[in-house]
Amino acid sequence: MGTANKRSDVSTWFGTPAEVRDQLHHHSAKRLLVISFDHVKESDQSVVAEAFVSMGAMLSASDKHRNREFMEKLADLLVPRTPPSPHLLREATMQARARTAVLQGGDFVTAADIAKAAGLSTLNASAQPNKWKKQGQIFAVHHNGVDYFPGYGLDAETGYRPLKALAQVIEVFDATKDAWGLAYWFGSDNSFLGGKRPQDVLKADPTRVIAAARDEVEELAHG
Repeated sequence: MGTANKRSDVSTWFGTPAEVRDQLHHHSAKRLLVISFDHVKESDQSVVAEAFVSMGAMLSASDKHRNREFMEKLADLLVPRTPPSPHLLREATMQARARTAVLQGGDFVTAADIAKAAGLSTLNASAQPNKWKKQGQIFAVHHNGVDYFPGYGLDAETGYRPLKALAQVIEVFDATKDAWGLAYWFGSDNSFLGGKRPQDVLKADPTRVIAAARDEVEELAHG
């Protein structure tokens, strides 16, 4: 159980829920702010707790020195402890460009779009698409808090349900590719398909796309 310094009318504690609960039984504060952490070291919790103590001091006093002190501590808290390496920055930039290319070059739709096109209930538009995703019938990339499903994986002739071949490709790759990995593969030129993108061939020649997926998995297995 850790206790940050008490300053002004602000106190902070950090520890397990049970430990904090015991402390609150003896506290008379009228208002509380609770922040939970699942995977944060105790030393980092102490830094966060101290920042909130400083915030309380800032709110209860107009002293310029205290305000400056608070801003410094808050800045230290928000800046990464170790600056990212150039390698990580380059990797992040490349990943951002790849994801942008996928979203711009593909046919991605939201669950609401699917529900509307497929005549599904719009009260909970994500229910059926998410069910398909859990069943491995389709995948979705997550971007800015929204799931985007590949429109090229839906069959207009069956009421915009997932193409059966898509589920087979997902099964072939199994856990070797996450959703973004699948999106990259479908959106990239494929030599097995004569330089065409799998997403452009999936409906017209699903058997070849499945074979292309198996060919890639075999190549990876043999190095």
